[in-house]
Amino acid sequence: MAAGAGIGLLFPEFGQSLAVIGRVFLKLIQSVIAPVLFGSLVAGIARGSGIGRLGGQAVLLFEIATTIGLLLGWGIVWLTEPGVGVALQVEPVKAAVPVGLGQVLESIFPTSIFDAMAKGSVLQIVIFCVTVGVAARGQEQFVRFAESVAAVSYEYIRYVMMLAPFGVAASMAATVGAGGFAVIKGLSYFALVAWVAQGIFVGVIALGLWWANVPLLGFARAVREPFLIALGTTSSAAALPKAMEAMERYGVPRQVVSLALPLGLSFNLCGSTIHLAMATLFVAQAAGVNLSLGQQVLILATLKLTSKGVAGIPRANFVILSSLFTGFGLPLEGLAMLLGVDAVIDMIRTGVNVLGNCAATAMLGARRSSSPG
Repeated sequence: MAAGAGIGLLFPEFGQSLAVIGRVFLKLIQSVIAPVLFGSLVAGIARGSGIGRLGGQAVLLFEIATTIGLLLGWGIVWLTEPGVGVALQVEPVKAAVPVGLGQVLESIFPTSIFDAMAKGSVLQIVIFCVTVGVAARGQEQFVRFAESVAAVSYEYIRYVMMLAPFGVAASMAATVGAGGFAVIKGLSYFALVAWVAQGIFVGVIALGLWWANVPLLGFARAVREPFLIALGTTSSAAALPKAMEAMERYGVPRQVVSLALPLGLSFNLCGSTIHLAMATLFVAQAAGVNLSLGQQVLILATLKLTSKGVAGIPRANFVILSSLFTGFGLPLEGLAMLLGVDAVIDMIRTGVNVLGNCAATAMLGARRSSSPG
């Protein structure tokens, strides 16, 4: 971020000329959206069909938590308006997002999945993948194919992300060259608000533990090590083995731990969910895109669906945001701008992911222990 921002401030015209490099980087990310959604959603939904009663309780708890996180992230950006004044100098992507209920319902069902993929119609892709995932239950060969598609897509993204320093620096130079110091100020404010939002959600987690009669101090001691691993590695998956060990040592039944924590990697990434909502509204504010109430509801619903099953992707949040921006007329330049400060936010976002998963596991364990029989 620093190099690109410095070029943009000192040599604004040259900085703006570098925009083409950033656009190429963003197109590479866009090119893999459809296979990522297909592989991750189809496999995740098909695999989730046999999780049983305990799994159903876990998913219900996860959905409640991520919904709270989504609304919290959206609400705090709506209140603090960190994107206002950034003046992202781009032409928004033209996307026809219908406002009538009938048009909305009609628009989310694809006539052809290939046409939806070519146009980047994320809602249509999601609906298709969810339906196919349900239909693929028990079809092991097809599910393995979907998992293979996801694995290849993840590797593709890993290669693309090797170019991130160049793409982000070029995009930052172009953005700062056009918007000046206001861009840096807005991004710094956004990073601060992001930390505050994650801190507020930690308070929500504490309330949930208190409601479930889970001792807060004992839980805090138990999750300290996996939480610190998450902060240091910025990887929820890297902290999983230590989190499972910590929860078993804390007294949560092994059956609960072995189901809830791995399942939470797909369904309960609360920190990431908060960030997705915040990033979307921040870019809308920076680009001066006024979202109607209907559009906001559709965006939040889309984020709820597309955020599932992609925990293994490097910079998974930005693949999701890229698909969302394309479908709702938000400029992809804002995505590269956010990458410039992502390192500042990623550690706390990942830490809250792990903390939320451990808390949900402890709550499920407490409920199971208190249930008769």
